[in-house]
Amino acid sequence: MLTRRAKYGLMALVYLAERPTGQPVLIEDLSRDERIPQKYLERILLDMKRRGFLQSRKGRGGGYMLNKPASEIFLGDVLRIMDGPLAPVPCVSKTAYAPCIECRDENACKIKKVMKRVRDAIADVLDATSLEDMVRGGEFPKTRAPLARTRKIRRRKR
Repeated sequence: MLTRRAKYGLMALVYLAERPTGQPVLIEDLSRDERIPQKYLERILLDMKRRGFLQSRKGRGGGYMLNKPASEIFLGDVLRIMDGPLAPVPCVSKTAYAPCIECRDENACKIKKVMKRVRDAIADVLDATSLEDMVRGGEFPKTRAPLARTRKIRRRKR
């Protein structure tokens, strides 16, 4: 589940992406229009600036704007920065792997096998979806490859 921080971060990025390129937006305007508490938004925007997603301009005519084109900002990257790994359990994380203390044999763990598929499916969608795709609101790109169905559907005998 997305944290409120990640959701607000995405809302802010979409808001900025909808503005003309190079036009700074005041935090007060973004906060008011998106109904995000201003102090909380300030911390989120500063963190995204440090990570290279945003730039800011001080003084009259200043504010925040995207640091790169919306087509080059992918949701997977944003969410990993805002919330950490996409994996539902640490033993399948690519960026923050840690063995599960409950697991006796990681290679035979059935939970791990399913959670790896979940991680891959989430990553496929988020890593293929840019901020521009969200702003356009149209068709989203297809994931790299559809997940193969492993469960057979059994028909009932009548």
